[in-house]
Amino acid sequence: MESQRSFLFIALMVVTYLLFNQWQMDNAPTIEQPAVTQQTTTPSNGDFVPESSATVSSKNNGVTVASTTLVSITTDVLDIKINTNGGDIVEAKLLAFDTEQGSGIPFTIFSNTTNRYIAQSGLTGAQGLDRVIKGRPIYKTSATSYQTSPDAPLTVDLDYVDTNGLAVTKRFTFNHNSYAINVEYIIENNSNTAASVQMYGQLKQTTLAESTSGMLPTYKGAAYSTTEDVYEKYSFDDIEDKNLNVSTDGGWVAMLQHYFVSSWVPNKTTNNQIYSLYSANKNAIIGFKAPAITIEPNTTGKTSAILYVGPKDQKVLESIEENLDLTIDYGFLFMISQPLHWLLDMIQSGEVNFDFLGLFTVAFNWGGVGNWGIAIIIITLIVKGGMYPLTKVQYTSMAKMRALQPKITQLKERFGDDKQKMSQGMMELYKKEKVNPAGGCLPLIIQMPIFLALYWVFLESVELRHAPFMLWVQDLSTMDPYFVLPVLMGISMFIMQRMQPMTVQDPMQQKIMQYMPVVFSIFMAWFPSGLVLYWFVSNVISIIQMKVIFSGIEKAKATNN
Repeated sequence: MESQRSFLFIALMVVTYLLFNQWQMDNAPTIEQPAVTQQTTTPSNGDFVPESSATVSSKNNGVTVASTTLVSITTDVLDIKINTNGGDIVEAKLLAFDTEQGSGIPFTIFSNTTNRYIAQSGLTGAQGLDRVIKGRPIYKTSATSYQTSPDAPLTVDLDYVDTNGLAVTKRFTFNHNSYAINVEYIIENNSNTAASVQMYGQLKQTTLAESTSGMLPTYKGAAYSTTEDVYEKYSFDDIEDKNLNVSTDGGWVAMLQHYFVSSWVPNKTTNNQIYSLYSANKNAIIGFKAPAITIEPNTTGKTSAILYVGPKDQKVLESIEENLDLTIDYGFLFMISQPLHWLLDMIQSGEVNFDFLGLFTVAFNWGGVGNWGIAIIIITLIVKGGMYPLTKVQYTSMAKMRALQPKITQLKERFGDDKQKMSQGMMELYKKEKVNPAGGCLPLIIQMPIFLALYWVFLESVELRHAPFMLWVQDLSTMDPYFVLPVLMGISMFIMQRMQPMTVQDPMQQKIMQYMPVVFSIFMAWFPSGLVLYWFVSNVISIIQMKVIFSGIEKAKATNN
């Protein structure tokens, strides 16, 4: 078994799996589901409001208000619209990210259009406004347009007073250069009886929108975190099949898509309930309920949570809440991918901020290379250099196999089409020459997790979205428009193939192996150019290492002779 061809075979299997996965997603038949009978009260506007965790009854006071208003908030990174009906965030645009490269049109993550995707929050419980008021409360606000300044946080208050003397302020706090929004309820009880309320926050998204992940499958759906399961995906199909209902200290809920995420993060010191629901109009909902709080007469109570809506930025997410950075879906190799992403970011930005087990911190900035394409080349050099001892073992085994080629050819001429005798003869030859045909496989197996982890880093890193490299490659997250990199990668694979021994004796298998560079070039033509760049550079480094190792072996052999 020859190690380099094993690598090509494993890589082909990975690519085939990814393409087949995406084909299944794109061509799965639509199954009509019966309407879901909800066991909870749904207000007249169709918004789901969760039941209180406590066994209390609530009365709908029948209050309705006809008019609603959209409140606009603009920060340096967000363009938000809040509906005064319930105080839901019904639109969010990310000003630093274009929908299409160079279009100048901000990427829209929340939208209340056909592709509905919004963030809701409210108060449930015995006196919770969103349960006792028909159609949810219509808040009042002093203005309909707000804009942040770099000097201080922006506070936007929505106010409501019910007929029972409960005055509620729903306060949104926005900070400069931040995608995190603090949502706080300030409840003033002016009645003669205690009031019990419970905050909830939920993300609602239609399941009818088409996936836009392109050739490579990326996860779009819900996820949550508890003390027992630090990161658990809960797909739209899971939500449709079974309502989620778990309790946890802290935790979070999220909706994921390629490069971007929204998440509700409740108070980490309280025991919160995480739930999900699939509505009859095919909306998937995942949310949390905080513990109920009791506000005595003539006192004020507060409850709050954080809403994050923005890019999957590893440093930002891990600073907001523990394990929130796991929403950057690096797969099962995340423990390798995360440090590799840190290294890639450090090479590009030059920013070094390293905390060693809380003992000491290293922080400085050396400037960085300022180009993500160059950063990919450098990290490939570092990884391939670090793997050199294993590569040397792999290629040394390969060289021994190549030295046996004349004798293998003699065996083929001797035994002809008798495959059984040919196999026996080769095993005897390997034993006599003390050559292990699988000697290069173990180093390859050890290296594969590193290469796959890098693959996920390049696929999931939002920093590579619309990031230019040079010349014709102006977006490392999309395919090479002129197919230059895939062709170069195919040529590099062909050169590697010519430098290796052909241990496969079956003519059909030999032809298949000869066409592997062409097959891979076609496969990689539609892959993100950053991934193809990485693979091409890795191949070039392998060719150089192969040449150096083979030359060293030949020199050593000549010296011994």
